[in-house]
Amino acid sequence: MTALLILFILMNLDKGYCTETRDQVLSITPKTQEQVDILKNVSTQYETALWQPVSHHYITEETQVHLFVPANSSETVQDVLQKHSMTHEVLLDNANELIEMQTKNDSTDPRSSSTFYERYHSLEDIYYWINRTTQDNPGTVKAILIGSSYEKRPLYVLKLSLNNRPNKKAIWIDCGIHAREWISPAFCLWFVQYSLSFYKQNQDITNILDNMDVYVLPVMNPDGYKFTWTTNRMWRKNRSGSRSSTCIGVDLNRNFDANWCTEGASCEPCSEIYCGAFPESEPESQAVADFLRRNKNSVQLYLTIHSYSQMLLFPYSCSLDEAENHNDLLEMVQEAAQRIRRYYRNTYKYGAGAKTIYLAPGGSDDWAYNLGIKYAFTFELQDRGRYGFLLPPSLISRACNEALLAVKTIALKVIEKTQAPTRSPRTA
Repeated sequence: MTALLILFILMNLDKGYCTETRDQVLSITPKTQEQVDILKNVSTQYETALWQPVSHHYITEETQVHLFVPANSSETVQDVLQKHSMTHEVLLDNANELIEMQTKNDSTDPRSSSTFYERYHSLEDIYYWINRTTQDNPGTVKAILIGSSYEKRPLYVLKLSLNNRPNKKAIWIDCGIHAREWISPAFCLWFVQYSLSFYKQNQDITNILDNMDVYVLPVMNPDGYKFTWTTNRMWRKNRSGSRSSTCIGVDLNRNFDANWCTEGASCEPCSEIYCGAFPESEPESQAVADFLRRNKNSVQLYLTIHSYSQMLLFPYSCSLDEAENHNDLLEMVQEAAQRIRRYYRNTYKYGAGAKTIYLAPGGSDDWAYNLGIKYAFTFELQDRGRYGFLLPPSLISRACNEALLAVKTIALKVIEKTQAPTRSPRTA
């Protein structure tokens, strides 16, 4: 009987029946300071990836921690948790299967399938899409090269300009600042396609595009994004080297000049929240900052798209100070969250970044706000942790529609507060 059992296990190892062969995501809530210290140690000393919070510095008692545990670390991590009586819940037991499913694609041609925007796409696919979108819409879409990444990949911004009104104001949207947040670039593609398809058909998007141009950066961190497709799905930072360490990468959302490298960032190159050698040390953040500095008189609304946790955030994240127009910003995200709840029955937290989650200095939205773009927001898209960074393609549509509703709600409010809008006739 024992021999038969061993034979069965050996025959089925490659079929995924043994949980030891699977990458997992665990949810753990430490109850004591001792458990906090143990969990900090597990997340730094073993081959794991913290999903939530982003750094072990943020782990505290009664804080829910989401930890990605590769198959080769699974047994060791489970033993440590059991030894210290730390209960946990398995959020995902088949992470590697989800990753494999999400990297499969039918086609690179946007015109060949109606489901193109309901799938994740490689960096090559996205560059192809940028080229095709500009070719197909020569009068309304322009690709602007604003710089290149550490590994010399181009940073393309799409400018959507749907009419020729002089002195138009603008919206900026960037996606993919953190490599593993795949729903973010998916939203940028979704937004462009929606804008081009529903201009003159949907009243809200028509009003927005009649009054404002839109700059869209689909992938701000192309090197990191490429790396998540080829090597490590859980990679967060860019891919720059460091003179002082063998560790790779800077957190681009800690690299802007907004209380740079204070509490909530790290000067340690191996950290997931490494702030870099100095503000704008990275070519990606410098390219975005340079472009926004050149266009600060026209850009009135700054949006940066992240995942996950379902939050609508505004400055400040870099300090506990209140923004000058705090009440306006709060009113906007509150209305957006209410509309998402009404239409999609989904709940989004909202508020100033530092008070809603934690201190995070060097962020792009705080920097843009200090530059003079007084309507600056960070969206954290679906979900709350069930799938986390591995949100299935089947949920792309819903996640993007929720974010789109928030963008429309906030953009219309910005137009109302800053300019006399050109109203489009109501459409059916």
